Amino acid sequence: MTTDPQAGTNVQEIAAGIFRINTPVPLPDGQLFSFNQYLVIDDEPLLFHSGPRQLFPLVSHAIASVMPLERLRYVGLSHVEADECGALNLFLAAAPQAVPLCGSLAGMLSIADMADRPPRTLADREDLVLGSHTVRWFDTPHLPHGWECGLMMETQTRTFFCGDLFTQPGNSEKALVDTDILGPSEAFRHQMDYYAHAPQTAAMLAGLAQQAPRTLACMHGSAWHGDGASLLSELSNALSAAR
Repeated sequence: MTTDPQAGTNVQEIAAGIFRINTPVPLPDGQLFSFNQYLVIDDEPLLFHSGPRQLFPLVSHAIASVMPLERLRYVGLSHVEADECGALNLFLAAAPQAVPLCGSLAGMLSIADMADRPPRTLADREDLVLGSHTVRWFDTPHLPHGWECGLMMETQTRTFFCGDLFTQPGNSEKALVDTDILGPSEAFRHQMDYYAHAPQTAAMLAGLAQQAPRTLACMHGSAWHGDGASLLSELSNALSAAR
């Protein structure tokens, strides 16, 4: 469903009760780049990635097309960056019961000060029940970047909210694909390497692969469905070769 024809913002369900909100934005060189947020509709709805502040009108309108905006309970973020939490306080103002959701380190370093409400922080491997959905947090420092970085997975559908992993350029018109996303992602990374290449990267990717995700909810690009463990292992091999 397209919610803003002029901007191209659209909402599509990628797993049971989990919706991708997508807006294509032109980069300075003219090519399109997509910004995605993921909405988990449940008793306590969760938005993962707020999007940049300037996209708030488009994203909030898209959310309102599938549920009342004021029902939001959590606004999650992987790390502190404009596309992760630029619109955080605008969502907190629009949803009176909403609180930020992040890892313990992000909460201590930044969000407790930056956000208009205290965050709900999660420890590594901690579960949070939203209703019929449960999300599990993973501390992933410096993967792909940011000391405070963390990612999460919805355990029933095995949807892995993988943030900046597998970033793909383009408008990502297809919300969910089962074709190659590693190739386009690696080609983009070679132009602008946004990975920290930390010593523990391979071990963290191996740990995430053990969770056997079935859907990868990418922050930039199409979401992907398939053998997530194998794809994470392929990413690890590609990053190891790049070092």
